[in-house]
Amino acid sequence: MTWNLNDQEFENVMNLPGPRRYEYFVKRTADWEELWTLRGEDGFVLVGDDEGSEYVPVWPHRRYAEACATDEWAGLQPEAIALHDWLEVWIPGMTRDSRSVAVFPLPKGQGVVVSPERLKEDLEGEISLLE
Repeated sequence: MTWNLNDQEFENVMNLPGPRRYEYFVKRTADWEELWTLRGEDGFVLVGDDEGSEYVPVWPHRRYAEACATDEWAGLQPEAIALHDWLEVWIPGMTRDSRSVAVFPLPKGQGVVVSPERLKEDLEGEISLLE
């Protein structure tokens, strides 16, 4: 089954403040058991800051990721990651590599930056509510 994201929901969520987008991300990712990032010829995109920190940007739906594939990310393609793979492979890898997660950045704005462990805890908490 595919999540059909309508235009009104898309616009409403794009206008939410960061913490509300984070909550939306956690709920939708747990519901649909997948999340999205961007990938190019050289691999998955990372966001960096002036202090040398790296972040993996993620979105709850392909359409949100596509909306951010502009400017320096132009030409990158959305790619789905199964929730199980995210929790079992990506989270440990980001922890090992000292990377954080940029949850639901906007085309002209930042996402909510959290540790991989915090995101895992929040996702697992939401999943437990669904069982």
